[in-house]
Amino acid sequence: MRSPPAPGTTDRGHVIRLDPTFAKANACARAAGVSRFTYNWALAEWDRQYKAGEKPTTQKLKKQFNAIKGEQFPWITESPRDANSQPFADLGRAFSNFFAACAGKRKGRKIGRPTFRKRGVDDSFYVANDKFEVRQRGKRGVVRLPVIGDVRMMEPLRWQGKILSARVFRKADQWFIAINVETRVAKPH
Repeated sequence: MRSPPAPGTTDRGHVIRLDPTFAKANACARAAGVSRFTYNWALAEWDRQYKAGEKPTTQKLKKQFNAIKGEQFPWITESPRDANSQPFADLGRAFSNFFAACAGKRKGRKIGRPTFRKRGVDDSFYVANDKFEVRQRGKRGVVRLPVIGDVRMMEPLRWQGKILSARVFRKADQWFIAINVETRVAKPH
C-alpha cells in the first residue's frame, strides 16, 4: 500500500482510452489472462494450504509460484512481469479487507471473501511506474508497455508530475489505461 502523498502534492488518476492494433489488443488480453490465472492460482493454493492447516501468506505464495512458473507455465513470460506479480498484492489486499470487515474494523459496504476471477469480467493488468513510458505524439499520446510495445492513446496525459503506476483494463470491448500521477497542488490565492 502506498504511503500518503508528500506535502504539497496529491495523487491524481487519468483514464485514457487506448487505440491498440489487433496484435496489441491480443497482447493486452493475454496479459489480463496471465493476471487472472495468477490470481486464481494463488487463491486456490491459499485455500489448499488453509485446509491443510497451514497459515498461507501472499509472500509465501509468490515465492512458491515464482519457483514453478518457468517450468509449469512458460507462456507467462510472453506478458509483462507485473501481470503475474501484482495479483499476489491484489489477493493480499482482498483478504485484508475481508478480515477487517469480519472484525468490524472496516467502514463501508460488507466485503465478502475473495472469489475466483472469470474471463471477460474486469479483465485488467497492472504496470509499475518504472516499466512503462508515456510520450506525446501529435495531439494524442503513446504509452510504451513492457513486452507489448507502443500503444496509441486517444488523448495525451492530462497531469504533469511523477507517474506512480498504471492499470490497463478492458471495458465494453475497448482497452483503457488508468494512470496514477503525483502532482503539485496549486497554492490558494
